[in-house]
Amino acid sequence: MRVGVLVSGTGTILESLLGGTVPVVVVVADRKCRALEVATQGGVEVELVDRADWGGFGPDFDRTRYTRRLVEVLQAHGVDLVAMAGFGTVLAEPVHDAYPGRILNTHPSLLPAFPGWHAVSEALAAGAAVTGCTVHVATLAMDEGPVLAQEEVVVLAGDTEVSLHERIKEVERRLYPATINRVLEQLEAAR
Repeated sequence: MRVGVLVSGTGTILESLLGGTVPVVVVVADRKCRALEVATQGGVEVELVDRADWGGFGPDFDRTRYTRRLVEVLQAHGVDLVAMAGFGTVLAEPVHDAYPGRILNTHPSLLPAFPGWHAVSEALAAGAAVTGCTVHVATLAMDEGPVLAQEEVVVLAGDTEVSLHERIKEVERRLYPATINRVLEQLEAAR
């Protein structure tokens, strides 16, 4: 089984995937970012499918054409499972058609609580006593796919968005690779 990882940022989640037994064959970014350097240093092929080539981050962004190109790149590398690792682009239907039920994402809350981009700050603003990390199947509806694994993280008195998010990431760096490997085993058994 071959995993393609989608990235946009610093690559801390990617580091945990590369440090374990996840068979990552390609890392694809939607912008230039540190995660591409992490992949290169880890001996993994990298591809930049830059959003700027499809309208960037404004209203002219062609999400469907961008997604089609991303799918072409993943398929060229023989990817069986897609893992989003801090990927900042919401993808369109073509990727879900190409990889039905085989796109995983990690999210810094206990979904369905606090979906979306600001989960950690929203948990703090809501006065949540507990939040956590969720690994789920990505679907067209953001953060609504089937939950595969969750783990709680207690919100401590005096937590900031940065301190809480770092404790969530500690869980994520362990939970995500383990969940990906479990899904790969299930896919292999179903072949």
